[in-house]
Amino acid sequence: MSADPTIGVLALQGDVREHLAALAECDVLARPVRRPEELDSVDALVIPGGESTTIAKLAAEFGLFEPVQKRINDGMPVYGSCAGMIMLAGTVLDGRPDRPPFGGIDMTVRRNAFGRQVDSFEAAVGIDGIDGDPFHAVFIRAPWVEEVGPGAQVLGRVTSGPAAGRIVAVRQGHLLATAFHPELTGDLRVHEAFVDLVRRAG
Repeated sequence: MSADPTIGVLALQGDVREHLAALAECDVLARPVRRPEELDSVDALVIPGGESTTIAKLAAEFGLFEPVQKRINDGMPVYGSCAGMIMLAGTVLDGRPDRPPFGGIDMTVRRNAFGRQVDSFEAAVGIDGIDGDPFHAVFIRAPWVEEVGPGAQVLGRVTSGPAAGRIVAVRQGHLLATAFHPELTGDLRVHEAFVDLVRRAG
């Protein structure tokens, strides 16, 4: 991998444009990924927020499910936000058994844990390894992490309100996941941390 990696955004459903814009502001080449040949041309991948069962369904229909899963298992850096966190989970609660996740992170995630769309909220989240003030996190029909296995590292929890203490940011090796949507805030620190992870992986 060169010093300037190419990072794909899985462009099947969800906040694709917003992630592409955030990555471009981090001075990397970002491109949408809809086909296996497009996946072959990227060094890393972002799985955006959206609807996890729809993403899983479309990934299968577009011939991407197994190629993405293989790249994850082979060490490709991946960042998943909201639905992307669900897609990186080893175990999903309240999910559809016919729409499994890609997997990769030893964690159990509960879909729509914070409630329906109307229950969306914003909260402060401190993230280990990211300097500065707590992250102003936007949660939209968000999951949370019920538990992590020995291979996964908890990076962030909600710091206040009724969801205080819930795990919402996790890392395992080359994989990073958040329950919230940094691409909607203008705060690039999560994307910058992922870009740094990608460069170090190379």
